[in-house]
Amino acid sequence: MDSVTHRIALLPGDGIGPEVTTEATRVLHAACERFGISVTTKSFDLGAERYLRTGDTMPQDVFEHLRDDFDAILLGAFGDPRVPKQVHARDILLGLRQRLDLYANVRPVQLIEERFCPLKGRGPDDIDMVIVRENTESVYAGIGGTLRPGTPHEVAQTVMISTRMACERLLRYAFELARQRKGFFTLCDKANAIEDAHGLWRRTLAAINDEYPDVEARTLYADVAAMRMVTHPHDFDIVVADNVMGDILSDLAAALVGGLGLAPSASVHPGVHALYEPVHGSAPDIVGTGKANPLAAILSVAMLLRDFGHNDAADAVSSACKNAVLGRHTTPDLGGTLATADVGTYICGSLAQA
Repeated sequence: MDSVTHRIALLPGDGIGPEVTTEATRVLHAACERFGISVTTKSFDLGAERYLRTGDTMPQDVFEHLRDDFDAILLGAFGDPRVPKQVHARDILLGLRQRLDLYANVRPVQLIEERFCPLKGRGPDDIDMVIVRENTESVYAGIGGTLRPGTPHEVAQTVMISTRMACERLLRYAFELARQRKGFFTLCDKANAIEDAHGLWRRTLAAINDEYPDVEARTLYADVAAMRMVTHPHDFDIVVADNVMGDILSDLAAALVGGLGLAPSASVHPGVHALYEPVHGSAPDIVGTGKANPLAAILSVAMLLRDFGHNDAADAVSSACKNAVLGRHTTPDLGGTLATADVGTYICGSLAQA
């Protein structure tokens, strides 16, 4: 048994979030039992229901508990049409990214089976990349406002923020990740049109590039990168981008491998804190139907295990998910006939035999 106990906070959230988080948590405990890893989990009542009941989004004492007493957070999904402007989702999800300074949003994209790819003649060897997205700045920093709202003369402004600190630490993260993979990455920006905010990314790269002579740093304008992801996906391994470009490119990349139901993610500040979640939304229209695909949440558990150094357990979870897809032991969106909980049962059973 691992002498260190990993403390994981569970934020199931809204819609199908609790359904996929339940299965991901089952898999987490099954993997930890199989590989002798000590883990504890605690679920938190945060989300639309609490907001509608109490008006609370993220109470300060709850935030401090998450920050100080847990090693990582496993999150389901947030979003509920009953909540005006999704204020709870903004305060909880975006709030955690900002307040915990989870600056690197990491989204692996890997094609498991050719039938999921909309591109002709592309197979698993062609699409295997990681999107590394800056997670705290750009236009998502929330700086801006409106003048004369609701009138024909309304003016709206959102400020794009880029700092040398944020650019440098994300680029260094990408350099180190490239050393573990294929030895190169591609920075995708719009420095030609957004000269200041995106030009800073290229200036920062030029300033630190010589410190990593073993890594090739490539650059592409983001619109060109979007085209080449479709025509030449095999040219990409690690894609680095600011918050907004990374958001767009990561969803495009996910569409190449089967959609958001197979898209895990991690938001990390290495050595400080981390949050793991499926990329998909809360899908309120399928709540309770058994159609929610838990594989993205379960693959997020694999990322959590790997980040904590449990590579064997992470590999076993990833392999079980791959076998579930190949064998069609999945929900209907991936061609299977299983319900959400049945997929979790299949993965747990596979781990017991690993």
